[in-house]
Amino acid sequence: MAANKAAGSAALALALVLVPGIAHAAAPAADAGQQAFREIYREMVETDTSVEAGSCTALADKIARRLRGAGFAESQLTPFGDPALPLDGGLVVTLPGTSAKAKPMLLLGHIDVVNARAEDWVRNPFQFIEEDGYFYGRGTSDMKLLDAIWVDTLIRFKTQNYKPKRTIRLALTCGEETGARMNGAAWLAQHRPDLLAAEFALNEGGGGAADASGQVLSQSIQIGEKATRTFELEVRNPGGHSSIPVADNAIYQLADALRALRGLTFALHFNPTTRSYYAKAGAARGDALGAAMVRLAADPGDKAAEQAVSADRTLNAMLRTTCVATQLAAGHAANALPQRATATINCRIVPGEDAEMTRNTLAKAIGDTQVTVTMVGRVRPVAITPPLSARIMGPAEQLTARHYPGAALVPAMMTGATDATYLGPLGIPTYGVPGPLSEPDGNRIHGLNERHMVRSAYKARDFLYDLVKAYAQQE
Repeated sequence: MAANKAAGSAALALALVLVPGIAHAAAPAADAGQQAFREIYREMVETDTSVEAGSCTALADKIARRLRGAGFAESQLTPFGDPALPLDGGLVVTLPGTSAKAKPMLLLGHIDVVNARAEDWVRNPFQFIEEDGYFYGRGTSDMKLLDAIWVDTLIRFKTQNYKPKRTIRLALTCGEETGARMNGAAWLAQHRPDLLAAEFALNEGGGGAADASGQVLSQSIQIGEKATRTFELEVRNPGGHSSIPVADNAIYQLADALRALRGLTFALHFNPTTRSYYAKAGAARGDALGAAMVRLAADPGDKAAEQAVSADRTLNAMLRTTCVATQLAAGHAANALPQRATATINCRIVPGEDAEMTRNTLAKAIGDTQVTVTMVGRVRPVAITPPLSARIMGPAEQLTARHYPGAALVPAMMTGATDATYLGPLGIPTYGVPGPLSEPDGNRIHGLNERHMVRSAYKARDFLYDLVKAYAQQE
């Protein structure tokens, strides 16, 4: 789950049905299959793939060696990357299908992680540590758990001599978290779309929600996501000597603009997925917040219901476009008046709105023409919302009922953004899979001491193995 996914993982923490779940007590000793999976997971976490200090290419090479050892031929392993960016390589794996009629399916996963500085963490972020019922380390949730499950699943298929009807492709890419040098999914879409070609793709973005005790609350499948756009606010000023201050100060002017944006709330904007989600998830809650969700889905003009739902940060993020200040820079010397002050505003835009509409809303709220608002940074394509297909939902619902009894599967919109944005233009509908659980703290994704529950990891491994196999047998 990109700098884009802190909000996305939080979106999973929506209660549906409280059922017996995963306690935080120490997990039973892992069996042989779990130990093999754990070793893949460990190697992934302990290979630093941050843009600051790591190498995706090194991890892609290690994964390729594992797959060769499991029996994959060289022709089924395709390393890729830009020779000018030797640290940002990736890998595409192909397990051929037996049916000429069945179209391929794609498993997508980014292997890069957000930067992590050891001096800030309780534990070494690039050491895989199991403690108190959790796996700790950068990437344990975002998203090396899912990467390890994808690789483990293909190894199990190969060693079991399983022959899928569909060809199964796995694309492990770099640059999703920052794209500072390159984005592997974008590179494949531009240079090797044949390696991605599929009837549909499975990706991060869905998952289960757990409460603070580890009990399962819900499972969701991602159907669409917000677009991410970043804007820079800038104020310029002639400046001068700090011994002769004036009221016309770039920092103060920028602070006034930020104060205005702090109070900005975008208009409610439902789409079919979120409206359905609020109606179904709200009805299942059985509490006052759930009742407000149901009322709001039935009548978006119900201001009391909107106020109640918007008080929940996660629910609010699904209702509307959101923008938040994330970076500040100002001044050039301690003894000089600032000549320039800037702020970064990161926005997550709901489907149906666009960057220009958002920029205009920001500028109007600021109300100061001397504060420029400019879109900056990487511009992902706008995600294409996939269809709510029975061929996708049917197996997912059946297996959710089997593996997570009592937890209904509900379509949900992700409030962050993923590399699914690069697959839509290729005509590949992309779904965020259920399975791995997110706790109320979002598993500390992108923050300090990232972690994932041990039992959740093993349970998700079994669930997603069955889900991939169910889809692989379709014609």
